[in-house]
Amino acid sequence: MKKSIIVIGLCTLTALTGCTKDTKNDIYEESGNTINVNNKRHELYNEGAGRGIRNVSNNYGYVRHQKSPLMNDNTANNHYTALDREQLANIISKYSTNIHNVNDVATLVTDQEVLIAYDTNSKDRNLTADQVKKTAMSVVPRYYHVYVTDNKVLMRDVENLANLDSTSRNTRNLVNGLIKQMKKSPQGSRMNATEDENGLTPDDRNYMHNK
Repeated sequence: MKKSIIVIGLCTLTALTGCTKDTKNDIYEESGNTINVNNKRHELYNEGAGRGIRNVSNNYGYVRHQKSPLMNDNTANNHYTALDREQLANIISKYSTNIHNVNDVATLVTDQEVLIAYDTNSKDRNLTADQVKKTAMSVVPRYYHVYVTDNKVLMRDVENLANLDSTSRNTRNLVNGLIKQMKKSPQGSRMNATEDENGLTPDDRNYMHNK
């Protein structure tokens, strides 16, 4: 009798182990340094889905990235090229118009900055600038720097930069020139003790000065 119970228990344990293994293979699928949940389901894996599906989803999003175990493996740098800058600009502009007294927003996303020009009738310019800036900061990667202006005349300048070749050195000079103009407007409060109003650290400023 005891032997029969032991045999039945072992069979049950083996069956459960097999189910667990199959379930794990079904949930996790590795791709390079990335592990995606339900990678084969397009309604969850939004990167490969249609725009309509990406905009409306009842599912949580989950992706896990792991560093490469290989020394000097630079594949992580490829993460940055995957950013859809136009989509980021769309999200920032859309979210910013939800801010009280912000009526019109033009956003440009470069490889390292977000430039936002907006029209507002706010009486507290610095508070509104802080709200718009932090909205953008919540959307883009943390290494980005954000510049804002409530000078609606500069909205056209932000739009014009979007039509230029981003790899041109002249374009970089135009971006820097526009940033200088935008900083004449309130930029909100400092991000923290080590980052200024636009998210720059002392190391960032030194790097920009030496470029």
